[in-house]
Amino acid sequence: MIYLDSAAATPVDEAVLAIVQPYFTDRFYNPSARYLPAKQVKQDVDAARQTIGSWLGCKAEEVFFTAGGTEANNLAIQGVMRQYPEANCVISATEHDSVHEPAGQFTMRELPVNPDGLIDSSNIKNYIDDKTVLVSVNYVNSEIGTIQPLKEIAAELDAIRKERLKSGNKLPLYLHTDACQAANYLDLHVHTLGVDMLTINGGKVYGFKQSGCLYVSRHLQLAPVIFGGGQERGVRSGTENVAFAIGLAKALDVAQLSRSEEAKRLTQLRNIFISHILENFSGAEINGSTKHRIANNVHVTFPGTHNEVLQLQLEQAGVLVATGSACRAAKVKIPSRTLKAIGKTDELAAASLRMTLGRSTTLVDLEKTLEKMRESILKN
Repeated sequence: MIYLDSAAATPVDEAVLAIVQPYFTDRFYNPSARYLPAKQVKQDVDAARQTIGSWLGCKAEEVFFTAGGTEANNLAIQGVMRQYPEANCVISATEHDSVHEPAGQFTMRELPVNPDGLIDSSNIKNYIDDKTVLVSVNYVNSEIGTIQPLKEIAAELDAIRKERLKSGNKLPLYLHTDACQAANYLDLHVHTLGVDMLTINGGKVYGFKQSGCLYVSRHLQLAPVIFGGGQERGVRSGTENVAFAIGLAKALDVAQLSRSEEAKRLTQLRNIFISHILENFSGAEINGSTKHRIANNVHVTFPGTHNEVLQLQLEQAGVLVATGSACRAAKVKIPSRTLKAIGKTDELAAASLRMTLGRSTTLVDLEKTLEKMRESILKN
């Protein structure tokens, strides 16, 4: 099979499997226990936290382990908003469901995007009022691969904070980003980006599904969402998933060490693939920004087709692609909010495919995919 759905899931890296194996058998101890073997396991978890912190450019104690990106996003949003019941939050119109749904439990506004899926950072001030405490903007959109201008957004928020202080408004204004699709290919230094919280998902970086973490600035205190024994410094109770935490650190280490080289390789493949699609399919439209696009994303609309039919035909031909975010699989009858936000009609949204490249993708894979696409679309 040719696998072109790396935005949905990645295989676990062999180096990750190797490093975690002892924690399922010999080093299985609960890190909260008081005897020496358990204390040694706790040191291993702390070392994993330090590794992640080094890639984020933050203190180890600012890294909180979670069971994946969805929990991390929920912790970020609910952890802030529950403390300010009279306040509101602002999110981009193209957020993943794991941001959109928890934010929707509170008073929320959506930032519009242009046809490329980009936010106009200078427009943000028009959506923030004196009661806004949280802004959440994804680093990379999970469907169309658009990279948002986080540094510019952070600068706009900083200007708003200064104006607030002058007016005597002491309400905080935090910036969170869902970086689940960014961690393989982009710089994650939180101070460079200007974010107060950042989400990582292990299942997207060749680690384990249901592993993840949330960076939380030491200047920010979250209200806990899960209560219990007070692990993760009281923010996220529950016995630590030692193997997955250590696996996440190793996966991120591998991804970040190779990100520049791999991003360059995949960008070249992606651009060749896109050019061949546009040459071979009249009327095909590439969705998302051409300039500000993550290295592995190809999102295309084939007018007059239906994506579910194309997906099935390609699968039968040995190619695995997606019709959108895998996390919306249970909502396939609901049009993509991202595609609607960039101006696609329901009909065009239903004619769109997402193909995301990964470490195993080769030029031969893409040439074969193009051939199978031609055969499938000609049938329709």
